[in-house]
Amino acid sequence: MLGYDVEAVDGWIAANASDLRPPYTWTQLQGGHSNLTYLIEDAEGSRAVVRRPPLGELQPRAHDMAREFRVISALWPTPVPVARPYALCQDTEVTGAVFYVMGYVGGHTGTTDWVPDDEARRRLSLSFIDTVAAMHSLDVDEIGLGDLARKDSYVQRQLKSWYRSWTTSAQASYDDPRTHEVHDWLQEHIPAESTPRLVHGDLGFHNLIVGDDARLAAVVDWEVCTLGEPLSDLAFVINRWNPATHGGPETGWLRHDEMIARYEEKTGADLARLPYFIAFNYWRSACIQHGVYTRYVRGQKSHEGVDVDHFRQASEIRLGLAVDAIRSMSAQTTISGKPA
Repeated sequence: MLGYDVEAVDGWIAANASDLRPPYTWTQLQGGHSNLTYLIEDAEGSRAVVRRPPLGELQPRAHDMAREFRVISALWPTPVPVARPYALCQDTEVTGAVFYVMGYVGGHTGTTDWVPDDEARRRLSLSFIDTVAAMHSLDVDEIGLGDLARKDSYVQRQLKSWYRSWTTSAQASYDDPRTHEVHDWLQEHIPAESTPRLVHGDLGFHNLIVGDDARLAAVVDWEVCTLGEPLSDLAFVINRWNPATHGGPETGWLRHDEMIARYEEKTGADLARLPYFIAFNYWRSACIQHGVYTRYVRGQKSHEGVDVDHFRQASEIRLGLAVDAIRSMSAQTTISGKPA
């Protein structure tokens, strides 16, 4: 199996995950955001997942399996649905990298075209936003994640990081003056910080496993999670909340205003700052798409079967949405709203 010394890993699992009894059958799973992820089935039919980083040189702090295992271990006893954490191996002598074993969660991911009716679509909508609210209601110190990351200056750090990403990428691809104008506006209007919470950072259907009952069975891929502003996560959800784009019918889903009202009801949060984070998230998403586009332009990713221009278009669309969001907040904005 690519990236695994199966015999060594089997032995380690047998010794460290007592609920999983050898011998094990291995099957590669698709997805996993380039991490090498396999389904294993034990002698009694119990199923689990083994996950390790991709092969090759990695960016610092990228694909941190120990950190991801720590997060799901902290969340396992909470109302936030995650896969069961079995065991973490930090001995790279076993198979060349840190890896961990978690429970297998069956269900649907990435698409909503299977959801059978309006009642189920409403149930999934409520399950999704209630899970986001539950995550943002957790006291990170009480669940043992208080030192996972810095708790202060979340927005400033995000603006600095993604602006650096854009300006670096722009040297190899293209620039757009709106990026700089939106960045400057966001920098000048940073709202007061709220109590830091666990922020997933990528709460889309591609990172949700949904059971046949149309309820969330697990939130996965916690690699980019951090501590910070929960409204940033909520803005991501609201900006992306159009399940029809994932293949599902348009009826039955909660509207944006209903999602926001439900979150407010469950958390008691003051949502006056949400419009700022709507704009912030569109800008951040534009920077992410720009970075992906640039990696293709540089030849760092294979173009085969990929519509590379899609990523540039997606970035430009999100910049336009960021401009529109800012204009809705401030009649005095001087942002042009037009690409170069």
